[in-house]
Amino acid sequence: MEEKKQIKVGTKAYFYKTITEADVCAFAGVTGDYSRIHMDAEFAKTTRFGQRIAHGLLTSSFISTIMGMTLPGSGTIFMDEYVQFKLPVFFGDTITTEVVLTSAVEKRSGWIGEFKGTCTNQRGEVVVEATCHEMMPKEFFEVEG
Repeated sequence: MEEKKQIKVGTKAYFYKTITEADVCAFAGVTGDYSRIHMDAEFAKTTRFGQRIAHGLLTSSFISTIMGMTLPGSGTIFMDEYVQFKLPVFFGDTITTEVVLTSAVEKRSGWIGEFKGTCTNQRGEVVVEATCHEMMPKEFFEVEG
């Protein structure tokens, strides 16, 4: 049996991604969200943004990427997410996503972890903030703090 992953409250993890047109098109294809603000450059020029923007949920999904792959990682169950979209993300923006485990409550079968996620663009501007909860089963995880 695989060793349990040890996690401490306060642990952080990061994910980096430059948003491309291909990313936005693929996300639209998966979700069916072909809103003109994302897909139609001529229409987007007439909006307050002046250009196409990435889907907000595309950007916020990087928080889930970290939680499912790194912190805490494989074997977890994503329970909820409260997201605030602060600023638009444009094609070509490089997003740095940071997730931190802020607290954990022990339950019979695992820990319920609270995580804070922040997505920041290359100008240091926060574009997304989120608070999430994730179940970390005891057979895979041990939480300290």
